[in-house]
Amino acid sequence: MPTIMTHSAVALSAGYLFNRTGASRRFWVLAIIAAVLPDADVIGYQYLYIPYGHVLGHRGFFHSPCFAALFSLVVVCFFFRQERILSRRWWAYVLFFFIVGASHGLLDAMTNGGRGIALLSPFSNNRYFLPWTPIEVSPLGVRAFLSQRGLTVMKSEVLWIWIPVMSIALFGCIVRMLNTGRRADKFDRSGGLDQAE
Repeated sequence: MPTIMTHSAVALSAGYLFNRTGASRRFWVLAIIAAVLPDADVIGYQYLYIPYGHVLGHRGFFHSPCFAALFSLVVVCFFFRQERILSRRWWAYVLFFFIVGASHGLLDAMTNGGRGIALLSPFSNNRYFLPWTPIEVSPLGVRAFLSQRGLTVMKSEVLWIWIPVMSIALFGCIVRMLNTGRRADKFDRSGGLDQAE
């Protein structure tokens, strides 16, 4: 699995692209929670002795798109009540939190270790990897992470996740600035014409 820091970076980059007018602290916190929550199943694996291969085990149901969809609906219904249900903006929030949540399982499916991800859970507990697995799998324990292995994992994540998502966020920033400039220029020109008349 990629690290919590990397899943958080994906959430922040996606949030920046999604939210054009600035966002509340609540939005950012929920975006990070959506991105990292699936790894809470490690608690069940390490402390409740839920077997790794169980539907509720590590990389099981909580890593599936189905869980991401349920979580996104719950988040929007409870924390974005000001949005009219089924309105365009309501659906935009649902889609955003779904994408951020589902990104967790997809990124984990791109790692080179573990037993795969239950992407079709709860309908199937089969575990899958994507055909391309360039990301170095992160160890579960903190001690193992604070070693040469952890450094190797971070290098892999910077190369395969951080650089692409930051590049996309930067591209989105440039496009947004250009669009804002065009709109402002159009407004100024129309205002000037009105004043001349």
